[in-house]
Amino acid sequence: MRAVLAALVQRLPMLRIAARRSRAFLRRLRFLARTGMPHTEEKTAVFAAYGGRSYACSPKAIYEYMRSQPAFRDFKLIWLFQEPERYRFLEADPQTAVFAYGSPEADRAVARAKYWIFNFMIPEQWVPRSTQVYVQCWHGTPLKKLGLDLEYSENAMNSIREIHERYRENAGKLDYLLSPSPFATAALSSAWGLRAAGKADAVLELGYPRNDFLSRYTQADVRRIREKLGLADCSKRILLYAPTWRDDQYDPKTGYTYDCPVDFDRLQRSLGDSFVILFRAHYLVAEKFDFSRYAGFVLDVSGIDDVNELYVVSDMLITDYSSVFFDYANLCRPILFYMYDLEFYRGRLHSFYLEPDRLPGEIVRDEDALAAAVWRSARYGADERVKAFRAQFCPLDDGEAAKRVVEAIVE
Repeated sequence: MRAVLAALVQRLPMLRIAARRSRAFLRRLRFLARTGMPHTEEKTAVFAAYGGRSYACSPKAIYEYMRSQPAFRDFKLIWLFQEPERYRFLEADPQTAVFAYGSPEADRAVARAKYWIFNFMIPEQWVPRSTQVYVQCWHGTPLKKLGLDLEYSENAMNSIREIHERYRENAGKLDYLLSPSPFATAALSSAWGLRAAGKADAVLELGYPRNDFLSRYTQADVRRIREKLGLADCSKRILLYAPTWRDDQYDPKTGYTYDCPVDFDRLQRSLGDSFVILFRAHYLVAEKFDFSRYAGFVLDVSGIDDVNELYVVSDMLITDYSSVFFDYANLCRPILFYMYDLEFYRGRLHSFYLEPDRLPGEIVRDEDALAAAVWRSARYGADERVKAFRAQFCPLDDGEAAKRVVEAIVE
């Protein structure tokens, strides 16, 4: 019955909007009942990444910077996770507490904390008071248009009207929005409609804290990560394949899906003796793959929290429309774009902020050419455009972004 109702709501946008507004109202009432109107704790910060799914991204970088600084020794640092037991190790630090995302304890932490450090659209019931500071870290420089910049989309779960409404709602709540470049500032400001929301000055163009690690990692880090992945003694080159999710692929029973376009049998015949592929799915579909038949050639790393670990051990990136290449460009390594459905994607799902001819790598349009492009990139190294691209789109990713952001937001 629940699946039938979900499918009905999905097909009828007005019913879906009404249902979501009713749900938001009830959740807000529950939030207020749990929390009341508590005093804001000036030295408390609450962190979450990807809706509580992982310990990663800029919230992680900001947290680790604050934890390392004597100036914040008297701060209370709270993390929210959907699976809190996986992250109890953080509580070895006496400053840190871990709560279950969506629990009464989490709601009370959000209600009390002076600083909110999140990289996702926050739930409707979380409404910051004037004494609180909501820092929207976001999770990447966008290639495809977002939010209010969307003119069309075959999103399976949200109409354009709903998407616009959600971005406007979050824009009205945030105090700061992080950016690593003038390009990202323009795109994100437009996507959130910051000027219309009276938040034109909310952008902190100070670099992405999430990328500090890419400037600071050591060979000891590489060895540690390779051991973690079971690749300590692997002599093959490592390819990171990180496609974006497809918001038009949805099953009412299981949620978002992903139809992988790569024939790994064919790739294994061409690359298997010299390469190993790390397959990194988007977090919304990360639990839907089984690569056991490709043992030794394809390793599913979708469960690794911090994608930076995958960046630094990989020799090359293959993606499609994901924003990962903006971050990976910091390493000045080869990047390939497997855009087998470019016309469909750009024509029916998302238009782009950046035209494909400005991308820092070869665009591959069909599977026959993919293996050849991998061999070519492995032989000749990074495209000359990568360094120029990095200078333009990652100018502030210098290893000090977390420091600058914390100094800007903490009074």
